[in-house]
Amino acid sequence: MAGIIPGIASSPSSDLNGLSPHKMTGKTDEEGAEESFQVVEFLLGQEHFAIDLFDVKEVVEYTRITKLPNSPTYIKGIIDLRGEITTIIDLKQQLAITSSHAASEEEKRIIVLDDRITHSKIGIMVDDVLTVSTYSASHVDETATSGEESSHILGIIKKKIKDKDKERTELVIWLDVKTLLRDMGQI
Repeated sequence: MAGIIPGIASSPSSDLNGLSPHKMTGKTDEEGAEESFQVVEFLLGQEHFAIDLFDVKEVVEYTRITKLPNSPTYIKGIIDLRGEITTIIDLKQQLAITSSHAASEEEKRIIVLDDRITHSKIGIMVDDVLTVSTYSASHVDETATSGEESSHILGIIKKKIKDKDKERTELVIWLDVKTLLRDMGQI
């Protein structure tokens, strides 16, 4: 059963009031409020990741994947998603993430990417989709990235969590899915 993430269908563009992942500056707008961005947070193993909300079309539950012969190891296969063939990329495989507790295939989720960035039907398999969150530029540490133009990590989001009356910071790795796909030759 497919589940569309609220707010995606009504999204007119992938640019949030002029703020795209590469334009994030931490500057304020004319009214003095800091610009914000939205991400879809998900798990790969025990690590938290995020991608830009407007790069996502929908999130679907796991469905049987047909394997493709002679394809790269990160290509999990293809699925029939409401009559359209969709290529599924195993993000854990591509990012070389190993985990001591592996979710069964049936527990995983598929994040279907927006056709405007992929020019074809592509989904990424993740262990679980957690939430859609809004952050301001002040929540992102860009110094932890490699600084390379081709880096697929935009920054590290510092997420404040209340845990038993204590506040702690959880780190969320913010991925640039467009660069990641381009490096794989998928766009």
